[in-house]
Amino acid sequence: MMQQQNNSTGHADSLYPSVLVEKAVDEFSKLPGIGRKTALRLVFHLLRRDVDDVERFAQAVSEMRRQVKYCHVCHNISDSDTCSICSDQRRDSSLVCVVENVQDVIAIENTQQFHGLYHVLGGIISPMDGVGPSDIEIDSLVERVKDGGINEVILALSSTMEGDTTSFYIFRKLASTGVKISVIARGISVGGELEYTDEVTLGRSIINRTPFNG
Repeated sequence: MMQQQNNSTGHADSLYPSVLVEKAVDEFSKLPGIGRKTALRLVFHLLRRDVDDVERFAQAVSEMRRQVKYCHVCHNISDSDTCSICSDQRRDSSLVCVVENVQDVIAIENTQQFHGLYHVLGGIISPMDGVGPSDIEIDSLVERVKDGGINEVILALSSTMEGDTTSFYIFRKLASTGVKISVIARGISVGGELEYTDEVTLGRSIINRTPFNG
């Protein structure tokens, strides 16, 4: 009876023919959206691949985790201290688009409608989750603006209560700088996440941005 209970509440050794397979399944199942069944399929897929292929896969993941950096200017991910966007002389450095995370940078870049720079906050203000203004990159944004050379800041945050709260906070922090502050057009559905918005809608929202009135 005790053995049956263990099997139903945990993943007993008898469920896996190999402890090594079970360890691999455990690690894959820690990834977001990956359950144990999917993790097991991924493990079996790797077992069917050549050893060299699997080693290249493991090496790529290890090198990514060890060597990927965050841009010291905009906090985007980068292979060097300054990301490829910030170091691109063809970009309009007077225009800065403020986003929540790196996924939003990728989403906007895929529209091919924006040619300025970015500022990645690394989150949004959410008191319920214990995230305050000091926990995200707002102060560094204010410093960038105060350093000069920026004429417009575009607030491209998700149209959720937390996103709007963060936008208003940034608006208040930048109000005395005299910089133009705009917000992407509300082609984005209310409550929608920027990352999952289709490219056409997102691109038009960037182009048709409107002044932020607080």
